[in-house]
Amino acid sequence: MNRWLLAGCTTLITCAAAHAAAPLTLEQIMAEPQWIGPPIERPYFSADGHSVYYSLKHGTGSIRDLHKIDLGNSQDTIIDAAGMNGADGNEVVYDRAHKRAAFVRNGDIFVRDLGTGQLIQVTRTAQDESAPQFSADDRAVQFRSGSDWYSYDFAGGVTSQVAIVKAEKDPHDKKKDDLQELQLRLFSTLKQSHDDKEAARLHAEEFQRGDSSRAPLPFYLGDDIRIASGDTPDDAQIADGSLSPDGRWLLLVAAPKSSAEAGKIGKLTRYVTESGYEEFENEHTRVGRNDPAPQSLLLLDLRAHEKYTLSYANLPGIHDDPLASVRALNAKHDKDTTKKDGAKKDDKTKTEPKERALQIPGIVWSRDGSNVAVALRSVDNKDRWIASIDFANHALIAQHRLTDAAWINWNFNEMGWENDNRTLWYQSEESGYSQLYARALGDKQAHALTHGKFEVGQPLLDDDGKFFYVRANQEAPYVYDVYRVPVAGGELQRVSQLKGVERFALSGDGKQVLITDSTAYMPAQISVVAADGSGAARQLTDTRTPAYKQLQWIQPQIVEVPSSHTKQPIYAKFYKPADFDASKKYPAVFFVHGAGYTQNVHSAFPYYFREQMFHNLLTQHGYVVLDMDYRASEGYGRDWRTAIYRQMGHPELEDLLDGKAWLVKNQSVDPNRIGLYGGSYGGFMTLMALFRAPDDFAAGAALRPVTDWTQYNHGYTSDILNTPQVDPAAYEASSPIEFAANLKHALLIEHGVIDDNVLFEDSARLYQRLIELHKDNFEIAMYPLERHGFVHADSWLDEYKRIYKLFETNLK
Repeated sequence: MNRWLLAGCTTLITCAAAHAAAPLTLEQIMAEPQWIGPPIERPYFSADGHSVYYSLKHGTGSIRDLHKIDLGNSQDTIIDAAGMNGADGNEVVYDRAHKRAAFVRNGDIFVRDLGTGQLIQVTRTAQDESAPQFSADDRAVQFRSGSDWYSYDFAGGVTSQVAIVKAEKDPHDKKKDDLQELQLRLFSTLKQSHDDKEAARLHAEEFQRGDSSRAPLPFYLGDDIRIASGDTPDDAQIADGSLSPDGRWLLLVAAPKSSAEAGKIGKLTRYVTESGYEEFENEHTRVGRNDPAPQSLLLLDLRAHEKYTLSYANLPGIHDDPLASVRALNAKHDKDTTKKDGAKKDDKTKTEPKERALQIPGIVWSRDGSNVAVALRSVDNKDRWIASIDFANHALIAQHRLTDAAWINWNFNEMGWENDNRTLWYQSEESGYSQLYARALGDKQAHALTHGKFEVGQPLLDDDGKFFYVRANQEAPYVYDVYRVPVAGGELQRVSQLKGVERFALSGDGKQVLITDSTAYMPAQISVVAADGSGAARQLTDTRTPAYKQLQWIQPQIVEVPSSHTKQPIYAKFYKPADFDASKKYPAVFFVHGAGYTQNVHSAFPYYFREQMFHNLLTQHGYVVLDMDYRASEGYGRDWRTAIYRQMGHPELEDLLDGKAWLVKNQSVDPNRIGLYGGSYGGFMTLMALFRAPDDFAAGAALRPVTDWTQYNHGYTSDILNTPQVDPAAYEASSPIEFAANLKHALLIEHGVIDDNVLFEDSARLYQRLIELHKDNFEIAMYPLERHGFVHADSWLDEYKRIYKLFETNLK
């Protein structure tokens, strides 16, 4: 008997359930997902392009096996411990002649000779090495270890440190105090000894500068900064920065150690623990309580051993105050509120500094090291610049500015250099959709390489420099495939004919594309296709279990719901019973996806695969289901994304109400028997629907919901609502707890107690608010061992038993 079928029949899914006619059960669909079959994880080409590696979950734990598929004979083998000695790592980089490939494996640097297959282990240390790149002349491989940079010379077989960076004061620059000055003036012997030691030190440093066989002199940057990312602790030694391939320059991102007053950090409490005692961990700081640290950009000349702080003063718009109108609106709001309730408002208005604070999310060098592109983003979220550097004058030169009155998208920010080492390419939403652009240094303006009302993402320039490969939804917003476009721009050329592409990679020789794709009920699998688009894609894996394959699922119908507020339709997945009868009236359930900016209406296997199976179960019990990509969702352009600026929960609710109208008019839905549910942002929207349109929805389940945006984190919330100190009106308009008095119908709240994303306090605070409002149609379910994303099958089952009961009680 097939081992997978045997395994399927001995788990929570029964043999009988493997038959198409068998009804679904909650116990089945909420079981450990191994009964479906594990998705492919982290696939990549081998360095020589002859094989493909991927990881696959082993059993129900956290163990992953590394697999290798020989593309010649399609043989799939699991790499054992001994085989790991010869395995390649992912994110392979190549020298220009494609004679060598470098990669990281288990935190060490390796180089493979592509002619002989020989593998050189460059490092074997307890510390993780990263960011391998070949030197401009291909004679060495450079990499980073902690806050230092190294180079391995192939000819000499020597690893040398190319830069030593210390976030501390130069010990030799100590200022003499009054007493020391007096001693050196009074006692010539002390003075002579001091001068001799100083002369010897300077002489040694001079020799060290000129002697390439010795370690370089360290750069002392002072003890008032940290060379680290904005979220890294002050004492971190992991440097953010980038070494030029020619070894001449080092760019560092620095932040002050004490840039802002730290916000109070709450304590998350674990109640069910191995020790039997309560245990505590830090929560995130709330939005606006500790703004991201402004970052500076340091340029180190490794040849001359000089350092320069690059000024932002010449960036266009750096002195603007994009929040001025928001402050004015809030000043009026505060004045009107004071008149209404008589309470005196504190002055929460903040003024912008003369020069706006920036952070540095990206640095990319040209292959020869002659040019560099630096991405800079304003802390107020309104601008993103891309700048090059004038090395002679140690100055930034702005090449592109993307500004948005709402907020700059955190996606679509890739950039790089074409093979001529002087033409910059980048992504931008300036047309309203993410497209690809290029600009040669010195040109007055950029030119668009792609055009259209669709999204272009994951750009990859082939090593020959002839084509950009991209993932795009040109065919339809819900269909994603791999395309390529000539480096000069033009029409997209489709490489494969798949519809659910998640990501892709090019082989080292540029002749093949490795694609991770999926379908509505098939988890992520991998295929290869010719890079020029000739021939069909060859599927390499299918990890589904036979038991799962035998089940018959309702294919979601993708529909266009007319919008009463936009010209664009609202795309949605629609599920209805197999025996749907238009002469009857049906109850309906809305599923509201999470994250806000994500896309759930697509042709791929959904992140919400359990929910999709639950929708199948609901249709078996006489419900219709609608799953909408409301405004704020990904995949539909900038205007769709930013419609919620300063008013979260308002445009989305309008879209849900349009969905209700469509169901009532076209799908025989009873307008009085409609419920909804969702998690995270979907939980937030469930609350907004029940509180702001209480007559339109008969029941709702809010899973791990945001109830008050002032309690959420800074990075996400400040983009959309600014900060509560600057824009309290936006928080008041966008937080469900402000509208809780309107609750009329049944509400179920479900939340993990150790959720470190949307804190359990969110639900507890709303629960107390509903108690004080004397509501009697709400309940809460707590899950002591769950974080934001549930991981235990028992919790999933309990959660959805309660949701199903809610709908059966209130919608039937």
